[in-house]
Amino acid sequence: MASTLSLLILLTLSHFLLIVQSSQNPDFEALLAFKTASDPSKKLTTWKTGTDPCTWNGVLCVKDRVSRLVLENLDLQGSIEPLTSLTQLRVLSLKGNRFSGKVPNLSNFSSLKLLFLSHNHFSGEFPVTLTSLFRLYRLDLSYNNFSGEIPVIVNRLPHLLTLRLDENKFSGLIPELSLPGLQDFNVSGNNLSGEIPKTLSTFSESSFRKNSFLCGAPLEKCKAVEPNKPGSEGATATSPLVPSSETPTTTVSSSPSTMPTTTTTTTTTNPKSHEKRGSKMSPIVLIAIIVGDIFVLGIVCLILYCYFWRNHASKSKQRKGLKLFESEKIVYSSSPYPTQGGFERGRMVFFEGEKRFELEDLLRASAEMLGKGGFGTAYKAVLDDGNVVAVKRLKDAQIAGKREFEQHMEILGRIRHPNVVSLRAYYFAREEKLLVYDFMPNATLFWLLHGNRGPGRTPLDWTTRLKIAAGAAQGVTFIHNSCKSLKLTHGNIKSTNILLDKQGNARVSDFGLSVFNSPSPIGAGGRSNGYRAPEVTDGRKQSQKSDVYSFGVLLLELLTGKCPSAVESGGSGGGYGGSMVDLPRWVQSVVREEWTAEVFDLELMRYKDIEEEMVGLLQIAMSCTAALPDQRPRMSHVVKMIEDLRGVEVSPCHDTAGSVSDSPSLSEDACAGTSSQ
Repeated sequence: MASTLSLLILLTLSHFLLIVQSSQNPDFEALLAFKTASDPSKKLTTWKTGTDPCTWNGVLCVKDRVSRLVLENLDLQGSIEPLTSLTQLRVLSLKGNRFSGKVPNLSNFSSLKLLFLSHNHFSGEFPVTLTSLFRLYRLDLSYNNFSGEIPVIVNRLPHLLTLRLDENKFSGLIPELSLPGLQDFNVSGNNLSGEIPKTLSTFSESSFRKNSFLCGAPLEKCKAVEPNKPGSEGATATSPLVPSSETPTTTVSSSPSTMPTTTTTTTTTNPKSHEKRGSKMSPIVLIAIIVGDIFVLGIVCLILYCYFWRNHASKSKQRKGLKLFESEKIVYSSSPYPTQGGFERGRMVFFEGEKRFELEDLLRASAEMLGKGGFGTAYKAVLDDGNVVAVKRLKDAQIAGKREFEQHMEILGRIRHPNVVSLRAYYFAREEKLLVYDFMPNATLFWLLHGNRGPGRTPLDWTTRLKIAAGAAQGVTFIHNSCKSLKLTHGNIKSTNILLDKQGNARVSDFGLSVFNSPSPIGAGGRSNGYRAPEVTDGRKQSQKSDVYSFGVLLLELLTGKCPSAVESGGSGGGYGGSMVDLPRWVQSVVREEWTAEVFDLELMRYKDIEEEMVGLLQIAMSCTAALPDQRPRMSHVVKMIEDLRGVEVSPCHDTAGSVSDSPSLSEDACAGTSSQ
C-alpha cells in the first residue's frame, strides 16, 4: 500500500513538474491560444496541456524557443494573430488550410527566413509589415484573395529568392523590382496591367499568364496607342500600352484631316504619280545598273574569299606549330632522350590490362593545359588513335631515386575504385617524370561551386552536392584502406582534386603524392589554401587523420559555397567586413552565435525540405575538422554518416580493402611490391 502511494505521489509530482516546465516555455501560451482558436477539427492531437510544446507535431525548437512551425493541410482556420509572439520563428508554413482575413502585423518575426501562406483565404492588400523581415528568403502568398497593388517596397527584402503572388486579385502595374537574387517569381492569375518591367522580363511566360492587360517580354510586345480626343468617335479608355493582340480595331490618326472614313479609302493611290516616277528610268539603264551591281558584288566576294582563305591557312600552320610546341613543352623540353653516352633513356611503364603506347605517341599528341598543382602541371593529351588521357608532369616533386619512385607508383597504379581516378602508366627519366591518368571530361568540384558566379549561372543543386560528398568520401576511404601496412594517405584533398566523370560521379585525383613533398612547410602540401590540418607542419608528414580534416573543410565548402582561403570574419550572423580566417573557424563562430542558417550557401535556399540534411552534413563536417586528430572520425565512419543522410544502405565492406571494380584489388603483398615491367 505504501509503495502504491509513493508511486502515485511520484507520478503526480512528475506530472506537476512537466506542467511547470511547459508553462515556463515562453511560446507555450501562444501555441495553445492558436490551437484553441484555429483547430475546430481537432487535428493537432499532440498539442496537449502538460506536455512539452517542443515535442508537438509540426513544432521544432532551438533552446526551448520555437524556430520552425510547419502545419500544412490540416483544415485550420481563423486568424494567425496568436502566432505573432513567436519572436524566434525562422520557418513558418501554413499551406493548404482555411485561414482568412487580413494577415496580422508580422514585424515581430525578425528572424523569419521562409514564409509559406499559399492555398488559404487571406484577403486585403499586400501585408506591408512583411517588408520589414529583411532576412526573408522565400515568400509564397499564392492562391489567396489578396487585392490592391504590389508595393514597390518589396525591394526592402534584399535576400528574397522566391516571390509567389499568383492566383490572387492584385491589380495595377508591376513595380520595378530590384532583387538580384530572385530566382522564383510568379504573378499569374491576377488583374495586373501595363508593361512588364525589364528587370523581370527574364522570367518565363508562365510567370505572367492570365493577366489580360499585361504586355512586354516575355509576353506579346506592347503597342503604343495615342490618347483619343474627348468626344472623338470610336475613342477607347484603354491603357496607353496594350498587347498587340488586343489593339482596338478603330484607331484615331494623329491628324483629324487624314482620318479614314472607310476601310477602302486607305488603299487609294494616285496612278499618275507612279507613271511619272517610272518614266524617268529606261529598261536599258535599269539592266546596266543591275549587271554592274552583280559584277561589283562578285569582285568583293572574291577579295573576301582570298583574304579569309589566307587567314585560315596561316592559322592552321600556327595550330600545327602550337601542337608540336605544346607537345614538346609537356615532355620533350626536359630532354628525356639520351644526350650523352651511358645515359639510360626512360620508358613508359603500364599497369596490368592497360592499353599501351610509346613516349613518341605522347610527343605527337595535341595537348591542352588543364592547370597547375602542387607538384607540377596537368595536360589533356589526345593521341593519334583518338584516345584521351590526362598527363601530369612532376616538376616540383622531391624524388629520392628511381627504385623508390617505381615502388610507390606500383602501389598507386593498382588502386581501382569507381570514385578514384585510375593511374594508367608512368614514365621515369633523370629529369622527367610523367604520370598518365584517366581523363575526366566534366568539371572539377571547384568550378561547379565557384565558377561563373553571377547571372546565367546554373547553381549546383543540393542532391548533386550530397552525391559528390558521398562519392568523394568513398574514394578517400578506399585509398585509406587499400594498403593496411603503409596506411596510405591522399595528402592533398581539395575541391580542384575532386573531378566528375561522364556519369557525374565524383572521382578523387592526385592521391598518394604527398611523399614527394619538399621538407619545407611551405612546400606543395602547404599550398592547399585552407585545407591543411593544424598539426601538419611538414608537407611530407600527412596522416589519415589530416586527410579527414581536409575532407571536413571540403564538406564545409560544399555547404557554404565559400573558398576555404577567402573567408572573412564579421559580426553577428557571419557578416562581412572583418579579417581573413580559415573556413572551419568561421563556421564555428557563426554556429556559436546561434546563426546556423547563415552558414549555408544562398544558392541552396531555393530548395525545400533540405534544412535537416544540411544541418546533418554540417555536423559531420565540424566533427571532421576537430582541432585534435583523435577527436576526428575515421573516413569509413564519415561514409556511413553521409549515406545515412541520403537514406542509402551502406555496404558492410566499406571498411575493407576489397575493390568493387573488375580489376584485382590491392593486397598486403602488393604494398611492398616493386615494378615488374
